[in-house]
Amino acid sequence: MSVAVIADIVGSRGLPDRAAAQRALEEAIARVERDVPLAERQLTATVGDELQGVYPSLDAAMAALLLIRLALPDDLDCRFGIGIGAHSDVPSRVGTLAEGPAWWAAREAIDAIHAAQARTIPGARTWVVADAGTAVDVRVANAYLLARDQLVTAMAPRTRRLAYGRILGVTQAELAAAEGITQSAVSQALGVAGVAALVEGYTQLRADPTPSSDV
Repeated sequence: MSVAVIADIVGSRGLPDRAAAQRALEEAIARVERDVPLAERQLTATVGDELQGVYPSLDAAMAALLLIRLALPDDLDCRFGIGIGAHSDVPSRVGTLAEGPAWWAAREAIDAIHAAQARTIPGARTWVVADAGTAVDVRVANAYLLARDQLVTAMAPRTRRLAYGRILGVTQAELAAAEGITQSAVSQALGVAGVAALVEGYTQLRADPTPSSDV
């Protein structure tokens, strides 16, 4: 089984410089892959504002997408649809085409998060759908993602940078020096934003999986 991810840019039509936004997004994705290489196939632009990628497990996908959201520049954000199931590559004259239930599930997932964001959960950014043939229950994952996304969406740009650093093990003193602020200010920003919960959640995702959690 594979985990397919479809991503798109929030509010892409309203961006003042679409080309610059695309470059910034791709640089953020590349940075995350350098810092914590988790993807089987790195998220790559396909058409319009959409990207597609493949991860070896649901845990890996959720960990990587958290880092990507935190690494994005101030005025840029993305939605992510995660699909669990089989997938295949279809040869084509224009290159390999992604196909299969994992991708159909990812498309359903990103449509679901679009709808949730438009209706009652504006901070939502990530959703998981499992193909019916996988017998994977994703309710716990989605409950976690809704809470996590709300924390990240509410963060100030600096706090996202601080959270990214803490997840990667950068000390508060080092973060304070990089931001030109006091360590006390770093500690306060992290505490108010609930970053400790994000760090612990990420740690759990990166822990050795038990057989029952494998996807």
